[in-house]
Formats: sequence, structure tokens, C-alpha cells
Amino acid sequence: MQSRAHGFTLIELLVAIAVLAIVAVLGWRGLDAIVRSRATLTSQMDQTRGLQLAFAQMESDCENLTTSGDLHGRSNLQAQADSLTLVRSVFAENDATRLQVVSYRVRNGVLTRRESAGTRDLVQLDALWQAAINDTDPTPGVVLQEGVAGLAMRLWVNDNWRPAIGAVTQQPAAAPAINANVPTGLEVAVQMGSQETALIKVFLLGAI
Repeated sequence: MQSRAHGFTLIELLVAIAVLAIVAVLGWRGLDAIVRSRATLTSQMDQTRGLQLAFAQMESDCENLTTSGDLHGRSNLQAQADSLTLVRSVFAENDATRLQVVSYRVRNGVLTRRESAGTRDLVQLDALWQAAINDTDPTPGVVLQEGVAGLAMRLWVNDNWRPAIGAVTQQPAAAPAINANVPTGLEVAVQMGSQETALIKVFLLGAI
């Protein structure tokens, strides 16, 4: 009597195929989640790197904020929602110190920085300041960060934080060194569209 050959039945094959299909789907979902997480992490790292560079540039500009004595009573800082304009001193080797108007703007989710040409002429500086304030400066801005939902600022004045709502004119150099109306610090809060909390940085004004 011949022995019957053993093998898989149709039902067993269908069950095996179904199990393999389930394992494949679970594996694909796991791999897809890893790829998505990696893409999100890379995007966040790029944002963090871009903001670090933007904050480093802001810190340099704030440290080199021009004193009121050099401006003869003119405004050297204007900070308000989504915009920051200041006058900084530019130090070049073997050259006289020059003044430069720097402006930060958030437009359509893009944070840009624009700087004027250096000058020692206060009349020309007035024109550069007005062009920066009115956003009529034709100089193209440098993109620092995209995906920015908003920019908020506060000034440290007389040991208190105050909302930054307009131009600030520091006292002339002949005035007392301690003045309640002279800001010594600037807080910048950058709200990214993909994050719930704002990224905050504090800078000293005129530290150099």
C-alpha cells in the first residue's frame, strides 16, 4: 500500500499568506513611521540651526548698537511686532567707524535681515533710517528663517520688561549715566508656525 504524500492544504496556504500579509503591513507601517519621524526631526533641526544663526546675528547687532552721543539725539532703535530696526556701529580695520541701519522683518512667514551701506554722514543716516522704517530700502534682504509665524519684543527698562512699541531715543552722552528711560536689554520671541511655544532670546544693548 502506497503512503499518501504530505503537503499543505489550500486553507493552510491561505492562512500562511494572510499572516505574511499582516506582517508585511505592520513592517511597512513601522518603516513609514520611522521615515516620517526622521523627516520631522530633520526639519526641526534645520529650523533650530537657522534660528541660532539669526539670534547670533541679532546679538552682534545689539552689542554694537550706536550710542546716542554718536547720533546727536537721534533714535537708535525701533522695536515692534514683526519688525526691528536699529543703528549699529561698524568697525573696520584701518578705517574710521561707520554707522549702519539694520532692519529685521517678518513678511509672509519669512524672517529677513537688511543692512544699509555704512556712513559717517548723519544726514545720509537719516535718509537710510527713514527708508528702513518705511520699508522703501531697495537693498535686498537676506533670508534668515522661513516658517515664522510672528516676532514679539520687549525692552528691559529700569529693571522691568516693557512692551516694545516704537522708536527709542537714548539720552545724549552728557546726560547722567543712569536714566530710567534708557533700555539696556532686548527680549526677542520668535514664534514658529510648527511649534506651540515661542523661542525666546535676550540681548544686551550696546554691550561693546
